[in-house]
Amino acid sequence: QVQLVESGGGLVQAGDSLRLSCAASGRTFSSRAMGWFRQAPGKEREFVAAINWRGGTTYYADSMKGRFTISRDNARNTCYLQMNSLLLEDTAVYSCAAGPTSIAAQSQTVGTIPFYVYWGQGTQVTVSS
Repeated sequence: QVQLVESGGGLVQAGDSLRLSCAASGRTFSSRAMGWFRQAPGKEREFVAAINWRGGTTYYADSMKGRFTISRDNARNTCYLQMNSLLLEDTAVYSCAAGPTSIAAQSQTVGTIPFYVYWGQGTQVTVSS
């Protein structure tokens, strides 16, 4: 079992930055791809970003490229999402997710919900004008 706990959300103004953290329990963090998803009110959950085991490969949804950066610290069992130049439409609950052990994320699967095995509860990000 892996427990994921997100933190770092909050209320910010458009143009501000936030860094979300996802702390994972257990000893398998370094062998799992990690992803971030978000869900806005009345909308489906959507892929934001993902990172492979060692952090060498990252993936982003097109609308987040250049503004968001995903990273990980395997020594701290933590995955991060740095969000810059926040827009009103970035308002959502952001959740991190862990992929299966020893299966690398690939571009065809990394943005799909079924790839991920464990999910956090999410952290609210609200962007105001």
